[in-house]
Amino acid sequence: MTLAQTKRINAVEGDARIKSLIALIDTLTMLVAEENAELAKGLPASRLKQVDEKNRLAEVFERTVAECAAGQTSLHVRDRLLREQLMERILKLRVAMDENLARLRAAIEASNRRIEAVMQAIREQIAAVSPYGASGRVAARAVSSGTSRSA
Repeated sequence: MTLAQTKRINAVEGDARIKSLIALIDTLTMLVAEENAELAKGLPASRLKQVDEKNRLAEVFERTVAECAAGQTSLHVRDRLLREQLMERILKLRVAMDENLARLRAAIEASNRRIEAVMQAIREQIAAVSPYGASGRVAARAVSSGTSRSA
């Protein structure tokens, strides 16, 4: 095999890797956008159906980026159009992930507020029926008493 043939094969393999990465980013972006839409409706983060698939794809993406950073994989793109597509997809993913992070934080805060409201209601209910006061001693109960003048 000649050097020119080897370069062509490497270029084709590199383009295939880039196209595969673009497809991965597109799928991940779509899942994040769906999750963002559900979070915008007020659904709790724990009830989202995209979480498992999003995490799986994010792991694949992170592993690919780590391999590139470590020099194990090369993503040299000779085709300018393909390079621009990759950069565009990465920017779209970044925007979607930034929105996702903000929405997840808001969902967590809302969940914490709901939990605190439930806990406060439980505390109030316990305090209303508990025979003990704040000091741990038996609390004196207020007793209503009246006098009757007619006897």
